[in-house]
Amino acid sequence: MPAPHERSTSPTLLVIEDDDTIGRHLDTGLRAHGYATTWCRTGIGGLAAARASAPDVVLLDLGLPDSDGIDIARELRSRQPDLLLVILTARTDEIDVIAGLDAGADDYLVKPFALSVLLARLRAHLRRLPSGHDGHDGHEAALRVGDLVVDTQARTCRLGDVEVSLRPKEFDLLAVLAEHAGTALSREDLMARVWDENWFGPTKTLDVTLASLRHRLAQAAVQAVPPTEPPSISTLRGFGYRLEACGE
Repeated sequence: MPAPHERSTSPTLLVIEDDDTIGRHLDTGLRAHGYATTWCRTGIGGLAAARASAPDVVLLDLGLPDSDGIDIARELRSRQPDLLLVILTARTDEIDVIAGLDAGADDYLVKPFALSVLLARLRAHLRRLPSGHDGHDGHEAALRVGDLVVDTQARTCRLGDVEVSLRPKEFDLLAVLAEHAGTALSREDLMARVWDENWFGPTKTLDVTLASLRHRLAQAAVQAVPPTEPPSISTLRGFGYRLEACGE
């Protein structure tokens, strides 16, 4: 039976969840769908397991008995920038969700959730990991907007003489914006192009990813010699975003 995702090998997946019922359900269900899964019940244990195996995906509960899940998310992201990190939380307040995304999570699910929903989210994300399809269908590899150069084949980004370090989703988002520079792109279009055409649920992850992208570009602009200005990513209220060269 073919694997339910599009990678040639099974992604390694680490579950950090202290609830025995939820953890066992995730471990059993994910293994049944072809994922090579490790389950840890504590934040410290999860960090140790991540250090030992460098998993492709981490499912992280925010309510851990020994650690703050937000701190664990930051540590995981700092150690492994390309990690696919999904937070699992019983916290429904928007501030908690934003804090998790801002700490480096790519996505989140609010408990309780169906395994089928989690599997759909994982498939959507895994299709867009760098080792898979790059999402640009043979379009020009080097995209230039002012002093910004985005190479979609090498997956590198430069602003002036500075290489900008971006997380996978930040790079994918910037590549789509740069490919359509000067064009207004709706939130729904960006979610479809960067995350998945069948994406469902909140789009707050787009806003957090975009805010982080703006920050990284601004930092690179200051470091450039001579200093430069990054392209402007305009917010179109009630619609979406548009990338344009500075001064346009």
